[in-house]
Amino acid sequence: ANAKPKAQSRPFCFSVKGQVKMLRLALTVTSMTFFIIAQAPEPYIAITGFEVTVTFFFIFLYLVRLDRLMKCIFWPLLDVINSLVTAVFLITVSILALIPKSTTYIVLGGFSF
Repeated sequence: ANAKPKAQSRPFCFSVKGQVKMLRLALTVTSMTFFIIAQAPEPYIAITGFEVTVTFFFIFLYLVRLDRLMKCIFWPLLDVINSLVTAVFLITVSILALIPKSTTYIVLGGFSF
């Protein structure tokens, strides 16, 4: 009749998922900063700004534990879909940022992804 103690989950900030999301946020903010400094075309800044917002939104959701409250959503699938959409957008921006007329900061912003 030994009941196993309930496993304590790590706080989101110290979990692998949390660390990866925060690293992703830092890299996207860095890319957006390079694009802003270089006065890159607005779509570059808008797409990276959108990605910063979405990543911050996911971090916020996990910090307030909405993933535990909203059991009707399969969160791992939502993360995978978000990552795939982000990859398509950011790879496109990265490739476009490397065109010959690019400045150093635009190229750095493209390589930051």
